[in-house]
Amino acid sequence: MQGVSLDHTDRKILDLLQTNAGINATAIGERIGLSQSACWRRIQRMREDGVIRDQPVVLDREKVGLTTMVFAHVKLTSHGRSNISAFAEAVKRYPEVMDCYVVLGNVDFLLRIVAADIKAYEQFFFEKLSQLPGIQEVNSSIVLSDIKHTTALPI
Repeated sequence: MQGVSLDHTDRKILDLLQTNAGINATAIGERIGLSQSACWRRIQRMREDGVIRDQPVVLDREKVGLTTMVFAHVKLTSHGRSNISAFAEAVKRYPEVMDCYVVLGNVDFLLRIVAADIKAYEQFFFEKLSQLPGIQEVNSSIVLSDIKHTTALPI
């Protein structure tokens, strides 16, 4: 995938959108010295180019009752590795899995999973994750505290 050409003004707009979810084109324009319409056109172009994919609301997982976060390192059997896409499709159906990455190294996947508590993760692990075909090994790391979490890219 090739990058999109972004100038300094585009990058300022993106930075403001990342750090101020509710900000509108008028407020952005005022901060960076553009008219509302020029700012809106740039935002629309970046949406059309796929630079801006979404503007989600970011929730505090602990305040909504998801106090446990786990990183699961998943290794597939050699037979399971021949069908990585089947595993990927299966984990997409689990809302507990926040992120799933195919990785190089001694494991095949890295998952970020949230649950209400350790007991809820245990239930997810035994009833869903470990039941997927082709799994050889899962190593789970429980997160004790968040030091840094951001969705803002360093543009």
